[in-house]
Amino acid sequence: MAWQSYYHYQRKSVLITGGSSGIGLALANRLMELGANVYLLARRQDALLEAEAGLQIHRQNADQKTGILQADVADYQAITAGLQNFIDENGCPDILINSAGITHPAEFQDTSLDIYRSLMEVNYFGTVHTTQAVLPRMVERRSGHIINLCSSAGFVGVYGYSAYSGSKFAVRGYTDTIRAEVKPRGIRMSIVFPADVDTPQLAYETPIKPAVTREISRSARVMQPEAVAEYILRKAARGAYIIVPGFDNRMLYHLNNFLGPLAYPVMDSMVADAIRKTQKTT
Repeated sequence: MAWQSYYHYQRKSVLITGGSSGIGLALANRLMELGANVYLLARRQDALLEAEAGLQIHRQNADQKTGILQADVADYQAITAGLQNFIDENGCPDILINSAGITHPAEFQDTSLDIYRSLMEVNYFGTVHTTQAVLPRMVERRSGHIINLCSSAGFVGVYGYSAYSGSKFAVRGYTDTIRAEVKPRGIRMSIVFPADVDTPQLAYETPIKPAVTREISRSARVMQPEAVAEYILRKAARGAYIIVPGFDNRMLYHLNNFLGPLAYPVMDSMVADAIRKTQKTT
């Protein structure tokens, strides 16, 4: 990481949702190494305590602060009250990273309305709840940075991810709009589009992916969360709004934008090829 990025995070207060595992935890560990004060928000107290204990290994200065907040981002009342108490005690964070998220791949006929609602509640409304709780205080201060983790499924619809892609497209639309509103008020926004990352979520979804989805996924390289975290922090420190980790993933992002409507026949071809391959093995 360039020296400008290194100094960017020193003594900054960073609140990370979904910070007890996956990309959120990798971000927390790296931020500790960069001299930030790091606070983790997640649902499970045991996972939070374990994650906070692990942060101490990466501590650079004796005066660095850490803390945990147990709350479900999907619970508006709980998250609002919890973040109000957090801000009263610790001040408004300099950086909010919305990393909490869940997935459940399935073809549409196998996806219940409960799954659609659950993913929207966590992935989309969870992002909205925390942002709406913190953003007014950032606006009062006229400084702050919000980093929303989306997904490559938030810029291209992937077979088997109707619930997940829907929730992530919503995150993108929300973040794009908020960015336009708060930039004149001194607030920075970033949105991150990771592809497959070696996290507990990937371990959960891999066995239940539809066969066609699994075949399509074979072409994607799985990134390590530490590499993703490093890339996010480097780009965010340089002021990037769109952050796309992984070379192959960036090529997909730019190709999708370049092709426009022609991207759909390309995806149709990939799906057809995957169907043929899965039929040969059954």
